[in-house]
Amino acid sequence: MAIASPGATLRDEQQLIGSIVELMKSEQQFLIDADADGLANITPKKLQLAQKAAELARLRHKALGTAGFPAGETGMEPWLAVGGNADVRADWNRLLELTREAKELNRVNSMLVNKQLAHTQNMLNELRPASAGAAVYGPAGQALGSGPSRRFVVG
Repeated sequence: MAIASPGATLRDEQQLIGSIVELMKSEQQFLIDADADGLANITPKKLQLAQKAAELARLRHKALGTAGFPAGETGMEPWLAVGGNADVRADWNRLLELTREAKELNRVNSMLVNKQLAHTQNMLNELRPASAGAAVYGPAGQALGSGPSRRFVVG
């Protein structure tokens, strides 16, 4: 699918990135609430939207290259200077704004994931014996020693 203008996909890209931003805000709340089910539901939706946004960006990049500009994000400003208008520039600026918001949400959500991971690791460490001589409890709740082995070496 070819597009006539590098600006043709901007509004669709805005819509997709805006949807990703909303999902990331929900994701943030699920991370705060430690809601694994909520997170599991969001992940495939985010991935699907990100794939669609990437495809639109590839189309825009191809159109930039066809128009004689760098086929990437760096080609938009030069193209806007000669081929864009105020509406297209506003669409581009809005897309950049949404992308910055998504990047910041991703940064914060990553910090929350790391915090949850550290908390979980600390909880697991608390459940593990602190040393080789730590007490282990049997089925009757009695401490079983884990001291020297009572096995004999025959040789």
